[in-house]
Amino acid sequence: MARAQGADPTSLVEETAHALGSLHFDPSSLVVACRRIVERHPFTGALWWLCANVVTSAEPFEAVWELAEAIRSDRTGAELAAVIADEAVVVTIGNPDVVGDGLIRRGDVRVLALDAGFTATSFIRRMERYDVAAEPVDAGVAGAAVRAADVVLIEALAIDSARAVVPMGSSTTAAAASAFGTEVWVVAGVGRRLPSGYLDSMVAKLDALGAETDPWDLEVEVLPTSMFTHVVGPHGKVPMGPPAIVPECPMAHELLRPSHI
Repeated sequence: MARAQGADPTSLVEETAHALGSLHFDPSSLVVACRRIVERHPFTGALWWLCANVVTSAEPFEAVWELAEAIRSDRTGAELAAVIADEAVVVTIGNPDVVGDGLIRRGDVRVLALDAGFTATSFIRRMERYDVAAEPVDAGVAGAAVRAADVVLIEALAIDSARAVVPMGSSTTAAAASAFGTEVWVVAGVGRRLPSGYLDSMVAKLDALGAETDPWDLEVEVLPTSMFTHVVGPHGKVPMGPPAIVPECPMAHELLRPSHI
């Protein structure tokens, strides 16, 4: 139902919403479908948000379209653009979708795109298409990059008040920024703020994957939110702290039960 690779979280949510909407005449399969979606995309917080809101809604087949519209009209990119200083030097890592939206809107920034495992290639091409000055920087020199920057922008795939699931390499970037006094903003678009139970599931999944392969070969990692100075979301930029991370969906325990495929 939700493709495995090649789409940003916003596109995945929109595509999944359309697929779930097609189950209108088979509501009994809705929970199973949602469970399989989050099993297939365990670290895409926006899909957990979508599925949790759908399975707990009294009118799930109406809610699914409202949720698709909510993520389509996410104002986080616009809010980010509004709070970045003129002609700022910013550091990014990987291929951040919402961060990219904000930088395109801003236009006058210089982007130092940290590249771990060639994950920033698509991001840099996207910046170039919109004439945003962006250059790839090897993640091994993250310290030099953040020292030269005005701000580090890290996009959260999922976040609660204590932890954030972020692209691999973010911990090195955030730690270097802290050492040099550079602010680190975590960008959390619509659907990324989740109940802690979902983050617990993600951490358990990462631990299991880390037991099967080298942890540094994974695509994501978990950071404590204490490593971020601010949160940027659809309501603007605020200092990091529990009040800034209010879950956007209920805790649906049925999503955590294994599906039998």
